[in-house]
Amino acid sequence: MSDMSPNRPYLIRAIHEWICDNGLTTHLAVNASYPGVEVPQDFVQDGQIVLNIAPRAVTNFIAGNEEITFSARFGGMPMTLRVPVNAVVAVFARENGQGMAFDPAEPPPEPTPPEPEKDDSKAKVSHLKVVK
Repeated sequence: MSDMSPNRPYLIRAIHEWICDNGLTTHLAVNASYPGVEVPQDFVQDGQIVLNIAPRAVTNFIAGNEEITFSARFGGMPMTLRVPVNAVVAVFARENGQGMAFDPAEPPPEPTPPEPEKDDSKAKVSHLKVVK
């Protein structure tokens, strides 16, 4: 069996489309502490934020395979949001709660910092001699 790409981004897009086609309001529940999440921290409660992603509430909406980006207003101030798809906890309709919840995803491993280069200049003795 070949390795398949993760299904989470496809499911998020499908549920979003289904909710919109039924005239309801799509919301995303997001783990706000997941690496790469860029959301207004003033609206985070218990480590999560619920975002209205209905077409009438956002602009420049792009639901990619790695992240979801869009612009929205919070307290009247425009803001661009970034949500890695693995930070999405659920996608659901505000009016009736129908949608899908996801198992929490493990954050990507922290990149290992590069090892500092060793300064061997002091250890080496030059074989060159000063010629006068």
